[in-house]
Amino acid sequence: MSLFEDKSMKPKQLKFLIGSIAIILGLAYLGYAGFKSSMTYNQTVGEMLASGDQALGRHIELEGDVVPGSIQRDGRIVTFKVNDKNDKSKIVTVRYEGKDPLNDTFRDNATAMAKGTLKSDGVFVSTYMTAKCASKYEKEKAAGISVTKAGLD
Repeated sequence: MSLFEDKSMKPKQLKFLIGSIAIILGLAYLGYAGFKSSMTYNQTVGEMLASGDQALGRHIELEGDVVPGSIQRDGRIVTFKVNDKNDKSKIVTVRYEGKDPLNDTFRDNATAMAKGTLKSDGVFVSTYMTAKCASKYEKEKAAGISVTKAGLD
């Protein structure tokens, strides 16, 4: 008799092992699929436009400055344009269809951060959005007012 003859698996143990492996593989797949679907690419307007067709349908967090005079409200849907901070000629239309109301800092020239997907018609459809307001000093500089440290000349 050899040492391995008595070590064979019983049918009940084999079923348990196969069942355990199937459960572990199923959970690993669900974890990977959930991670993949929640992955978001943070891009500026210029970066998204440069990626071309690769951006279509991909989850993106788009960052850009709201073009003055472009905000249009139609019920809960808000449509506006954002441009790239470094190249103002690169512009994308954003359609916000989220459930939450937009915050008070959303206005012309604000930096918008919109999460959504780029559609084939070139419109970025967003379901979540926030806006950052420029600092006090940036606004004053844009208005042509010179500011020194601590307001001293």
